[in-house]
Amino acid sequence: MEEVRATSAWVASHSSHVIVDSSGVEEVAERMKDSIPKVEWDFEGIHYFDNGPLTVQYLFVLDALNFCFWPDKEMSYDHLAAGLREAIQNDKSAFDADRLQKYTGLELRKMLKWPRPLPLEDERVRLLHEVGFELERSFDGKASKLVESCEKSAAKLVVLIASHFPGFRDHTVYKGHQVFLYKRAQIFAADLWGAFKGQGYGEFIDIDSVTMFADYIVPAVLQQLGVLKYSPSLSKMIESNQEISSGSEEEVELRACSVHAVEKIRELIHRKSGKQVLSVELDLWLWAFGVQCRSLQHHRTLSIYY
Repeated sequence: MEEVRATSAWVASHSSHVIVDSSGVEEVAERMKDSIPKVEWDFEGIHYFDNGPLTVQYLFVLDALNFCFWPDKEMSYDHLAAGLREAIQNDKSAFDADRLQKYTGLELRKMLKWPRPLPLEDERVRLLHEVGFELERSFDGKASKLVESCEKSAAKLVVLIASHFPGFRDHTVYKGHQVFLYKRAQIFAADLWGAFKGQGYGEFIDIDSVTMFADYIVPAVLQQLGVLKYSPSLSKMIESNQEISSGSEEEVELRACSVHAVEKIRELIHRKSGKQVLSVELDLWLWAFGVQCRSLQHHRTLSIYY
């Protein structure tokens, strides 16, 4: 996704609140160059997998809903992934396109066995309807058909998803420039690659085109590792749990600078060791590190994009 890399680099070079620290990049790359951490895709054991089209359908629904957990202190990605897994294990037709178009917020809560309204529940329901409608209209109701139409190109898959499903169009305007991030569309490609171990529905000739996924966990990890530096005002906002508006300079910089920083780490590891490392692999390691770090303090933004 060259537009993600290019626009994230532009943001990093014009950033007012977030700095990608070269010494921090150097330190992390040096630490990882000889032993690049390998993290299994389903290291938590929470996902559904049957090695077929139903897994693709599950992953697409999962990634359509994979955003904004922080307003509920007990809700997490694990609850979402495991809840959807149980739903499809109990009813193989739970994610059929026609049924996705009819779910209510209450029904989604029951599916996930969640006792109260979900964060951004109305948006989650809207996206379920959108996914069901467009899959039925353009892909015979099957996410596997969507994947097959991309001809083993992760970049084509991301573009196809963004063109057909508005809820995946993760882009914004920063200081008069269009910025592309495409977190959830890229995660879908990465989830396929990880789940199917680069074979079948997960075979992509250009998996290296995928960047890291600009969420709220990885920026916090990069800041803790000394890769990102924050302005005093941004640090204060994060430390006080103040909500940072979606599309604000601070929010865009946090996400875009994270993408740029991971690209710099990846490039430096290659220069130091001669080894090729994927941004997907670095992201998975950083994310796993972050979710296991109880003291990590992340920024708070209400958004369907992460």
